[in-house]
Amino acid sequence: MRSWISVGRTERSEFRQFTGLPERRFAWSGLRDYAIGCGAAVDGSPGREPRESGRRCMEAAEQRRKSDMEPRRCSAAHAFCMPMTYGFTAGYLTPLLRSESQADHHLSTSPISKQEITMQSIHLGLSILGVCLAFCAQTNCQAQTQPNVVLILSDDQAWTDYSCMGHPVIQTPHLDRLATRSALFRRGYTPTPLCRPSLMTMITGLYPHQHGVTGNDPKPDKSLTDSQYGVLREQLISSIDQHPTIPKLLGQHGYLSMQTGKWWEGNYARGGFTNGMTRGFPNPGGRHGDNGLEIGRKGMQPVFDFIAESKHADKPFFLWYAPMLPHTPHDPPERLLAKYRSADRPIELAKYYAMCEFFDETCGQLLDHLDQQKLSDNTLVIYVTDNGWIQATPDMNLGKEWGHGFAPRSKQTPYEGGIRTPIMVSWPGKIAPAEYPDLCSTLDVLPTILAATGLDAMPDLPGQNLLPLIQDGKPLDRTYLCGESYAHDVADLKKHETSLQYRWCIAGKWKLILSYDCPTDRYAFVHAANDRNPQLFDIKSDPYEKQNLASKYPAEIRKLAAHLQEAWHIEKPAIGLP
Repeated sequence: MRSWISVGRTERSEFRQFTGLPERRFAWSGLRDYAIGCGAAVDGSPGREPRESGRRCMEAAEQRRKSDMEPRRCSAAHAFCMPMTYGFTAGYLTPLLRSESQADHHLSTSPISKQEITMQSIHLGLSILGVCLAFCAQTNCQAQTQPNVVLILSDDQAWTDYSCMGHPVIQTPHLDRLATRSALFRRGYTPTPLCRPSLMTMITGLYPHQHGVTGNDPKPDKSLTDSQYGVLREQLISSIDQHPTIPKLLGQHGYLSMQTGKWWEGNYARGGFTNGMTRGFPNPGGRHGDNGLEIGRKGMQPVFDFIAESKHADKPFFLWYAPMLPHTPHDPPERLLAKYRSADRPIELAKYYAMCEFFDETCGQLLDHLDQQKLSDNTLVIYVTDNGWIQATPDMNLGKEWGHGFAPRSKQTPYEGGIRTPIMVSWPGKIAPAEYPDLCSTLDVLPTILAATGLDAMPDLPGQNLLPLIQDGKPLDRTYLCGESYAHDVADLKKHETSLQYRWCIAGKWKLILSYDCPTDRYAFVHAANDRNPQLFDIKSDPYEKQNLASKYPAEIRKLAAHLQEAWHIEKPAIGLP
């Protein structure tokens, strides 16, 4: 077996071929350093087979160079071998650029004394140390540009129902802690107050009229067979195949992704997730989550296993944590229900309060796990709610026709109780905790994630990247915030306007709600009690929308209505709008 000292012209030519270096010669000191990095001997004693070990390192260098568009965290092996390779190719490890004849003469004739070897070893060691530190710093910087991303989605929870949002009874200590280390937007909104279109908006960054999922189900029709209705359901699901999604986009850059909880769009893989819990339609129970709905209620182990898998694979991850909490059934652990049960509180309300804390506990388990795995500092956590909820209680006297657990002006409606949500964005060391009065939307989730992970922005998205505001203090370019609300059951899968019930627009303190005629469905009772004429509220002084000021400020109505038409022109008229 030859020692690396005897390598000559052929091997050095091969090295240039592998690395793509220009036609020039490096002196023995550089070649020798590279050899040591590959584990070869330099004093005539046997080392690893030079052609094999050298080729292996050079192939690793070439592979690394070709794959640099897919950033990865470095392993211990990379941290040792790759600085040796890059150190030589870039000339970091004492390259002496000489003529070809000088280099060949030096290799073939220069004696190497023990003293020279000792001094060169000292210099080499210092060079290696410096390069390793520089390389690892560079790699660490690259890894930090690829944060993990965790999206936490509450299901059916009012914007007021957190202790950090001022609720006098409900306790949410874990989300309170998240709020203290987040950019907190108290005036956050979801553009639509129904779970399926709301979730679809977050994963695509589009309004319902853009992504095509405006309601939870195709309108039931007794004249259709189960198979025929299944065709309509699949047609609605297929909208997910037509749009980029957060996991699809991140997956192109090396991310693993996990779906848990609510998911309406068939199997998790159709959304671009690499991992997931939901089998999806047409599997039994696949309407909106099947196995995925167990997360939170039955523990967090699938989430912890996914995080462990991502760490083992040395890849960044995206987690969709959307448990059906505090959503019905309101069946909290007895230990929590006991905290909220009282003689003067309806049991329905006590159960809902306990479910809010139950959900908070699961969020705490997730956030604590990130801390325990030392992942929090490089993890972007975003918190939102899919839509609001106001608990119905017997004392509201809603009548027998009211057939659901939520009260009027909450879920499925464009009032604050249906569309408003706190939005939290946490990234330790990158985003300073603060509160922002700015209007914010769940439409902003996707562009913010793209920016945080270093991906190119998508053109023409209706939402905004929040990072310039919460990192650099640059104001958002946002005067208006808009939304749209549709019937629960989709009347026409191709013409979205058919099922449109409301549009709303906020500018400053003003909020306009416009209503539209649409076919009745199973949830018509939800909207029967609402005023169908234009409604204008000063939501800064009247956040519960008790006083309709439309008759006093017609100019504001015209201005906001004109913006809605400019943003999305529709044909059917708003009820009562001149």
